[in-house]
Amino acid sequence: MKIEESNVVETNDYRVIIYPATRPFETKEAKVITEKLFDFLATWSAHGKPLSSSFKIEKNQFIIICVDEEKEMASGCSIDALGKIMREIDEEYQLGLFDRMKASFVENGEVKTLKLLDFKNKLRSGELSRDIEVFDFSKNTYLDFLSHFLLPLEKSWAGSIS
Repeated sequence: MKIEESNVVETNDYRVIIYPATRPFETKEAKVITEKLFDFLATWSAHGKPLSSSFKIEKNQFIIICVDEEKEMASGCSIDALGKIMREIDEEYQLGLFDRMKASFVENGEVKTLKLLDFKNKLRSGELSRDIEVFDFSKNTYLDFLSHFLLPLEKSWAGSIS
């Protein structure tokens, strides 16, 4: 189920795992990814106990997995299983979901992604405006995701780049 369609109550106890792609999903890719994640999460469990989870594709480029760890904690094996399905999706569509050396931002209303070094160099040289908004993939709770996933550059992790 998608986060918007679930009965997930917005508390800070829900764990969020963010998989950022290096590019937007094509319509067909988003459909297949949605189907695969729907099927996977329907049977996702930890130590034989089902995990209450949902997902969302944000900005047509970021896969957000949410799990209610108040009901059941995601274990190492369950996180490994999630990683396996995400690696399959990543390999099938070459999305760069596990490449953490990139920065995604919104410039003139458009989501863009650059290699981290290129992003820093363009900020320093002034090629990128300091008026951009920057995504933060380190969010690990649902409330933090809702309020701090996309921030103005100066309030983001990239604000200190000069």
